[in-house]
Amino acid sequence: MSAPSTPLRLGIAGLGTVGIGVVKIIQAHADLLAARAGRPVQITAICARDRQRNRDADLSGYDWVDCATDLATREDVDVVVELIGGDEGIAKDTIELALDNGKDVVTANKALLAIHGQALAERAEAAGRVIRFEAAVAGGIPVIKTMTESLAGNRIRRVMGVMNGTCNYILTRMQSAGLPYETVFEEARQLGYLEADPTLDVGGIDASHKLAILSSIAFGTRVAFDGVEIEGIERVSIDDINRAADMGYRIKLLGVAQMTARGLEQRMSPCLVPADSPLGQLEGGTNMVVIEGDAVGQIVLRGAGAGEGPTASAVMSDIIEIARGVRMPVFGQPAAGLASPQPARTAVPAAYYLRLTLADKPGALAKVATVLGDGGISIDRMRQYGHESGEAPVLIVTHKTTPEAIEHAMEVLPRTGVITGEPVELRIEEV
Repeated sequence: MSAPSTPLRLGIAGLGTVGIGVVKIIQAHADLLAARAGRPVQITAICARDRQRNRDADLSGYDWVDCATDLATREDVDVVVELIGGDEGIAKDTIELALDNGKDVVTANKALLAIHGQALAERAEAAGRVIRFEAAVAGGIPVIKTMTESLAGNRIRRVMGVMNGTCNYILTRMQSAGLPYETVFEEARQLGYLEADPTLDVGGIDASHKLAILSSIAFGTRVAFDGVEIEGIERVSIDDINRAADMGYRIKLLGVAQMTARGLEQRMSPCLVPADSPLGQLEGGTNMVVIEGDAVGQIVLRGAGAGEGPTASAVMSDIIEIARGVRMPVFGQPAAGLASPQPARTAVPAAYYLRLTLADKPGALAKVATVLGDGGISIDRMRQYGHESGEAPVLIVTHKTTPEAIEHAMEVLPRTGVITGEPVELRIEEV
């Protein structure tokens, strides 16, 4: 290992929003970083697809390389900072080559870790290298460090959170402006909030990558992205937003992970949460992660989930830790000891929100009540709204019941002949 006075030399792959944010922090706070790290932190080489692009930063003092993998073999690079993204291709090749050539790695690549995390962790630990990835989950919120270090003495009971700022922006904007999903979706696209493939955001995939990573750390298991039950926000309507609010709830794309006797439950889906809860009060693009430990109880971490400054801040926290000489297994425990989790479908009982549109027929509501009763589902609250063109919107909040019972009821209800349109069910999560 280099002497403490020797600079920590970085090779940065990817000069998009986050990469330039890292460059700006290093340029603006060189003395502060050196004091906190105990050694200077310097950029020696960089790589990006377009050298001519105006990035609002002076890059003239750094060596440009043609391909990101070239950073992995340079003798004047100690840490490869991978900010390209993607679960395959050049990002994966660069990280693997860096580890094989004795480099540590800092990355913000949640997709890569969610899909290839176990193999990369084993590779890193076999080579005596570290992979740090604070920026991969919840932007500027220090959730990885909190779980691997601050809560290391706890048995984690549950992890949950709002982990995609774009979805939270869409849902809160729908409510505040009274706009339909399609309108706000297009607004988000125009503002540049959506990924090139928007289903990564609104389909819940991006947030599920993050949840799978947190589950691994929380429960000492291999990353199991394939085990996440995923539902996006595409079918949430402005009626759902408004009627949930009438009942004292707000709708969030909520990730929840917990270890049960049957196995590891991981779900990402729109849920109702109490409007006065920390999650219910979360606005705009902000992220929040709630962690429940046996010793600490419940803690809430809230902050900016994306953006140049917050995400670059998370990258820098990893770089400083490496500069200080902090070494730890990638997922908080040696990779070889991580168990392969048994995926389990959600079975924990919960209350549910049901939105039904009934045909204006005598006995329609009675038929609905019969289906629910036959399935062992009792009604806590119900509201019927004004008739619209021969249809009657009905909102039901159930007492706690099983997901299996709700699924069965949703299959049977359309067969009663009194339901028009597709019934909607959303879980109500206690937080």
